[in-house]
Amino acid sequence: MPFDETVSTFPEHREPLLITLSSQGKNSRLVPEPFDAGDLDDLRPAEHLPVLPDISEVETIRHFTRLSRLNFGIDQGMYPLGSCTMKHNPKISEEILSRFAAIHPADRRAMQIILSSIHTLAGFLQEICGMDACSLWPAAGAHGELTGMMIIKKAVKAVGQDRTTVLVPDTAHGTNPASCSIAGFITKNIPSGPEGFVTASLVQKHLDGDVAALMLTNPNTLGIFEQEISRIATILHENGSYLYMDGANLNAIMGISRPGDMGVDCMHVNLHKTFGAPHGGGGPGGGPVLVKKTLERFLPVPRLERDSSGLFHLSLHYPDSIGMVHSTLGNVGVLIKALTYLLSVGPDGIRKAAATACLNANYLKKKLRETFDLPYDTPTLHEFVLSDRKQKDAGITTMDIAKMLMDAGFHPPTVHFPLVVPGALMIEPTETEPLRELQRFTDAMERIAEMCRSGPGSVRNRPQSTPVTRVDEVHAARNLVLTWKDAESIGSEQVSK
Repeated sequence: MPFDETVSTFPEHREPLLITLSSQGKNSRLVPEPFDAGDLDDLRPAEHLPVLPDISEVETIRHFTRLSRLNFGIDQGMYPLGSCTMKHNPKISEEILSRFAAIHPADRRAMQIILSSIHTLAGFLQEICGMDACSLWPAAGAHGELTGMMIIKKAVKAVGQDRTTVLVPDTAHGTNPASCSIAGFITKNIPSGPEGFVTASLVQKHLDGDVAALMLTNPNTLGIFEQEISRIATILHENGSYLYMDGANLNAIMGISRPGDMGVDCMHVNLHKTFGAPHGGGGPGGGPVLVKKTLERFLPVPRLERDSSGLFHLSLHYPDSIGMVHSTLGNVGVLIKALTYLLSVGPDGIRKAAATACLNANYLKKKLRETFDLPYDTPTLHEFVLSDRKQKDAGITTMDIAKMLMDAGFHPPTVHFPLVVPGALMIEPTETEPLRELQRFTDAMERIAEMCRSGPGSVRNRPQSTPVTRVDEVHAARNLVLTWKDAESIGSEQVSK
């Protein structure tokens, strides 16, 4: 692939902040009739009023349109961000969701449409995962983890115990220990075996009366299936401990195998990864928690119930519940989109999606394994991890490779994770990428490897075709600019210099 013929080339561009375009009176509006608004200072003192930009509608529209063109999203190209499952989000979901837009929570009859829909979704998720009960309220994967850990914490206390330790493998997502800590647990890191998965014998060595649970991602972040998960579940249960599964990578096994059948007691799924809902630009997402019968009474409230007449309602009357974890139905749009996806593809469709995701990932791994270092030779499913070991002799790092991919029109893979692989490149193509795009990606990676050998200097100054080119990431991390006032202050300092 010739990198002088990139997908799109932008001039280096700095979109101004709206506050810098502001001038008093620019956004004036005519009021049909004068009216007495009273003394607004009584409602909010002037010193508490936010400083908002005063700009015209056309400036506002152009500002956000330009920003959208300067960004990169899944609708523009391949987004192989490992463990994030950046698959295509079906556009029919937007149309279906628009039919729900006029429903108001105060209309009890209309709300039956919403409640019956999410009841159906919960049933589907329970069947797919092999679990007995579900809470749809957590609004993100990490939120689901925290909810699951709170459930386990309460279950342990319910039997008069005070277990404080949760085992977390070295391949775990970074949110796992954070969720444990917030729930009041201490995490103990355990290493993976030489083939990239956790062994039952190793778990056995770390078990004692203080271990409340093991958090296990399956498949893990190396893309490797946890082959001893059922045996691990057995020895955990014999110890009075629970098995929590991080379901972030469920896309690899949905419709093929069920976590509940593996002995999992509690888990979360990511609707915005696995079930066709957008990631949401930071929120909201969907991280439903599923449990076995033994943990059902601890699920968050409100719980969805159905009366003798067939009508649904939400109930708070569950004394053993961990309580509320989110505003009820605050992310209902994500739930509707996930239901739309499942109804559209059906059982055969999710099985095919999982198989195709694994096929696509293994196609890429087969094509790239000779050019780049493959740290683990164990078979992988939906994603795989390469390293920069072969390119380091030329002074090229994972970050250089990732940034050069941007010049070829790809979003970079996940870098430097999982931590068990130095210089990691974690690649997940998902099932929705066509063969032509997969081939284009491997061509780009092969070309980058060749340039690392023949002209490494040209790799270190990438990207060159993006709206913002190479940035000083260390400086940015140490000098945070979080508000327009920070930016304005920096601008003033630069002018004075």
